Amino acid sequence: MPAAHVQTACGSFDAAAQDAVYKAIFTRRDVRSHFLPDPIDDVVMARLLMAAHHAPSVGFMQPWNFIIIRDAKRRALVRDLFFAARGQELPHIVEEKQALYRKLKLEGICEAPLNLVVTCDRGRSANSPLGRWHNPEMDLYSTVCAVQNLWLAARAEGIGIGWVSILDRDALKALLAIPEHVVPVAYLCVGRVSEFAARPDLERHGWGNRLPLAELVMSEVFAGEGEQGVKEAVAGLG
Repeated sequence: MPAAHVQTACGSFDAAAQDAVYKAIFTRRDVRSHFLPDPIDDVVMARLLMAAHHAPSVGFMQPWNFIIIRDAKRRALVRDLFFAARGQELPHIVEEKQALYRKLKLEGICEAPLNLVVTCDRGRSANSPLGRWHNPEMDLYSTVCAVQNLWLAARAEGIGIGWVSILDRDALKALLAIPEHVVPVAYLCVGRVSEFAARPDLERHGWGNRLPLAELVMSEVFAGEGEQGVKEAVAGLG
């Protein structure tokens, strides 16, 4: 499958392909509900993992591994970790948002047909730290790129992904027998869904709004004025 794409001529995509890429980006959602019980075909899952495996990685270190979790009892134990971590996080939420926080659906660990843990093996490029000598966290960033690749490929396949970040890392590592030098970067709920929301859940529920992009564009130095043409073009995109 990948080879067919690698051999295509370089240059821009045609309009239909461009539209498909942007559609995947703009309609991707962090899914917490609406999961269907339908199993994901192994061939489809393989395509998602292949997309993740072709993410950019500094020094071509490819630090990722993928733990697929289907067992209901194991997922129930992970959900227990989530509830414990959520209780620990609640007191640190600003008081005026605590009531909303309690109502939010923030995971689909047991509802999704499978869970996926994307890890970073921090020892994989120890003998050749190209790109990590001055920035040792680049292996973690590379792993996040793999997560994003998988997420966009999943959206193209009509599959929802939900990232569960409210988990105690050490407790999760112990439960999944993850070695000391390996970091669990993303715990993902994966499955087909009945719908993709028009807007992100946290935006729909009033937790926050998308920041105006033009206000985040700077010129030459941090907070530098300029790039008016780009800012006006951004405004034109709506």
